[in-house]
Amino acid sequence: MAAYGRPQLLLLLPCVCLCGFGSVLGLKAPSGPAEPPNPPVLRAADPPVKDAPAAAAAAAAAGASQPRRATGWKLSEEEACREDLTRLCPKHTWTNNLAVLECLQDRREETDIAPDCNHLLWNYKLNLTTDPKFESVAMEVCKSTIAEIKECNEEERGRGYLVSCLVDHRGNISEYQCNQYITKMTSIIFSDYRLICGFMDKCKEDINNMRCGSINVGHKDVHSQGEVIACLEKALVREAEQQDHVRPIKEECQKAILRVAELSSDDFHLDRHLYFSCRDDRERFCQNTQAGEGKVYKCLFNHKFEEAMSEKCRDALTTRQKLISQDYKVSYSLAKACKLDLRKQRCSLDTNLPRAREARLSYLLLCLEAAVHRGRPVSGECQGEMLDYRRMLMEDFSLSPEIVLHCRTEIEAHCSGLHRKGRTLHCLMRIGRGDRIFLTMFPLQLQTLIQSADPGADYRIDRALNEACESVIQTACKHIRTGDPMILSCLMEHLYTEKMVEDCEHRLLELQYFISRDWKLDPILYKKCQGDAARLCHTHGWNETSELMPPGAVFSCLYRHAYRTEEQGRRLSRDCKVEVQRILHQRALDVKLDPELQKRCMTDLGKWCSEKTDTGQELECLQDHLEDLVSACRDVVGNLTELESEDIQIDALLIRACEPVIQAHCHDVADNQIDTGDLMECLVQNKHQKEMNDKCSVGVTHFQLVQMKDFRFSYKFKMSCKEDVLRLCPNIKKKVDVVICLSTTVRNDTLQDAREQRVSLKCRKQLRVEELEMSEDIRLEPELYDPCKSDISRLCPNVNFGNAQMIECLKEQKKQLSQRCHQRIFRLQEVEMTDPELDYQLMRVCKQMIKRFCTEADARNVLQCLKQNKNSELMDPKCKQMITKRQITQNTDYRLNPVLRKACRADIPKFCQSILNKANEDSELEGQVIACLKLKYADQRLSPDCEDQIRVILQESALDYRLDPQLQMHCSDEISRLCVEEAAAQEQTGQVEECLKVNLLKIKQEACKKVNMLLCYVIILPVQFFCIIVAKSIVVYDIIKINKIKRLLPANNVLLICPRQK
Repeated sequence: MAAYGRPQLLLLLPCVCLCGFGSVLGLKAPSGPAEPPNPPVLRAADPPVKDAPAAAAAAAAAGASQPRRATGWKLSEEEACREDLTRLCPKHTWTNNLAVLECLQDRREETDIAPDCNHLLWNYKLNLTTDPKFESVAMEVCKSTIAEIKECNEEERGRGYLVSCLVDHRGNISEYQCNQYITKMTSIIFSDYRLICGFMDKCKEDINNMRCGSINVGHKDVHSQGEVIACLEKALVREAEQQDHVRPIKEECQKAILRVAELSSDDFHLDRHLYFSCRDDRERFCQNTQAGEGKVYKCLFNHKFEEAMSEKCRDALTTRQKLISQDYKVSYSLAKACKLDLRKQRCSLDTNLPRAREARLSYLLLCLEAAVHRGRPVSGECQGEMLDYRRMLMEDFSLSPEIVLHCRTEIEAHCSGLHRKGRTLHCLMRIGRGDRIFLTMFPLQLQTLIQSADPGADYRIDRALNEACESVIQTACKHIRTGDPMILSCLMEHLYTEKMVEDCEHRLLELQYFISRDWKLDPILYKKCQGDAARLCHTHGWNETSELMPPGAVFSCLYRHAYRTEEQGRRLSRDCKVEVQRILHQRALDVKLDPELQKRCMTDLGKWCSEKTDTGQELECLQDHLEDLVSACRDVVGNLTELESEDIQIDALLIRACEPVIQAHCHDVADNQIDTGDLMECLVQNKHQKEMNDKCSVGVTHFQLVQMKDFRFSYKFKMSCKEDVLRLCPNIKKKVDVVICLSTTVRNDTLQDAREQRVSLKCRKQLRVEELEMSEDIRLEPELYDPCKSDISRLCPNVNFGNAQMIECLKEQKKQLSQRCHQRIFRLQEVEMTDPELDYQLMRVCKQMIKRFCTEADARNVLQCLKQNKNSELMDPKCKQMITKRQITQNTDYRLNPVLRKACRADIPKFCQSILNKANEDSELEGQVIACLKLKYADQRLSPDCEDQIRVILQESALDYRLDPQLQMHCSDEISRLCVEEAAAQEQTGQVEECLKVNLLKIKQEACKKVNMLLCYVIILPVQFFCIIVAKSIVVYDIIKINKIKRLLPANNVLLICPRQK
């Protein structure tokens, strides 16, 4: 109140003020009060005793009426008002002038009184409020109160300032009689704007400019006087909502208007316009609400949007609320409840702000909310008032002049007719979170309003959200205390779930869009991280205006520190990290909840992802087009993807989809405080478990595909191999290229028996994990996938990519592949045969058999071990079939049989160089080199190791014709014609070869005859024989070769002998 200076405080009209007032009104200043005609005589010394304050006021009133005659004049006895008084006022009021005055000035608007009576009342009040007798009465009735209130006790007596001071401090008056007296005086003064001290002088010009009414006495009746102030109030709030102030109200009049509103804040009777506008509504909604302390105002505010509320009352309430927005002291309850807290929190000591701003409701709320968020004590009464007014701001956008000023176009175009219950504000939020680029300050003003209202601290402040989400809160969040900030987090956790309803989803995302742009609007995050933010991001207080970085950038700073290692230092506290992770999980639900991402990627979202509107699709789309994005967007998406690789739980939608498989197979790593990529690794390893659903599988595979774009997107790989990459594979970024680079280095070191591996042990272990993961899906190996895309469409259109099924399909269709694809498949098989662990299908199908037969075998010898146990009775049939497939593949080319290649490394160039000279590097030799070695085997010219390997091949192919590629190539038609049943047998034990030998003379194709003759020639050499079948016995035609026969054939098996040709 001191803001207006002492002289401006005198809003009551004492005698000093009125000296110049008569001339302003066109009146002659009277030497004494106006004399009513023939007043009756009453001694001033005989006041009633039952109501001391009323008696004192009545005595003073009577004395003021006629100081030069006997006191006791009665308004009820005046001819001008007798008829009106008899008609309108109860009989028990007739003897009390103040009661009569109150009755007549509070009559209903449609009830007129005679002009002479109206004029009489005006003169009576005018003289009544100028008489020094009222000061003497005040000194008597308020003696102890004056002594308690320092400012009033120091006022100079006899000048009329004392009563004004008591009105100013009436909220602090505890003495009943004094309080009653001052209340009566206040009601008289506020019945007419012309009786308020100084108001006329300060606002005369503005009243005329705004055409708010006449200043002539008697021109308007008592009801219309409130309309003048109401007109000025509306002009004041309208001025704040307009950019061009055509008729600006003078500053001193602005202060006077707000001062009047402030002084009428405790009793709604004092706001004459609102009183008459809302009298019926008060009876309807607030009948049991006692007047005083602003209670009726608050009750009416709470019912403002009820259907039964009259438009006239609603408009008057809105005007008063707008005044409160401009000056919080216009709210009696808020100013009283928060007076000490404002002083304690030093909310009016910001020297950087203009004085007028300190009175704004938004500034008060921001300052006190800052104290609450920082854990400083703010009284419960004050917090309760703050809650009411924060809710008020959210319910009615028009109470924020900045919104009306800067959002007028959007409101008129998109949100008209939605002004009730916060719907307009949410409509504006929906527009604000759209993809438009705004040239106005529209989004900024919304952000400012939401910061003032702070709905993140209590969802109930947002009535539209509260109503839309009530059912969800009752079901999904019923375990959380009502009003707790965690309710919003709970709602976010259930976004896009079956418990969420559509209307709640929209309202929630609209609000979260703006909360996500200022880390301080999430009270839990702010509470847990304010210390970390100050330490690491150089922030200050909750509502400081001198931030070194914008609020949206603070969170980016926090999450950059959230995943630092101990070696990197400057990490977040544990509590803060938990909250940062919570926010990241929420942001993953909608790309628009990440301010930096939306800002940097708006163009790319429109260019590449305009059709990707389903949940989570936009970020996936940006990741898919990573190479195509502009650099700023690519950096943001890359950083977020890198972060996800360390903590995949950030991707809330994926985690939600994968819940069954996590619970069944990954619950141990999921429960860890620190993820470090373990959960995603577990999900990849269990991608084909029965608990895995399509959504989870697709999500995991997508993340694997994204990881291929940059080795940094695989956290464990990055941390294990970053030094090796920098040293051995510099300037390589794509993960697949890094893996190939490192794998090639490891392979070369191994083949060359290097004394020390160049790739570190830690990296080699993780490299193995990455290679195994890549072998599961051809799409994870772009070098293979890209050349084979057309072949996939042509040959394997309905085959799934996962479980290496697509790769297996291409292997089986190898002869029909395009040249480029065929070359890639051959290279893949060469790698897999050297390192069987990378053969995903083999390892999957034979997993149990490997555990049974090959636990002690080296990983690179697993296939060799399985081959040796292939005919065991304990061998699983599916695994046996898979082993046979791999044997068939190996026999097509010696390069696909690493054991043979090593054993015959000297024999092959020595005996088969002519074949090698014609060979293509990336295509099979169709068994030509192995056939060459078989011939040399017959001549006993091979080295011992090579001879052993050829013997094994001969034994295996003798039992299964499919293991002989030459036979397959040249005799497939003859087999189909002569040996159908034998070829169809599920178990191959040499039937087809025997069939061909028996039918040797029936074979028509010369190439097949030669191959078949070669079989006999190999078995009994060097003579030529026709073949006959001898079961379980030996018929020897050439005794010299008996030892060779025994060496070739297994015991107790069919022995084939070829007789000499004639």
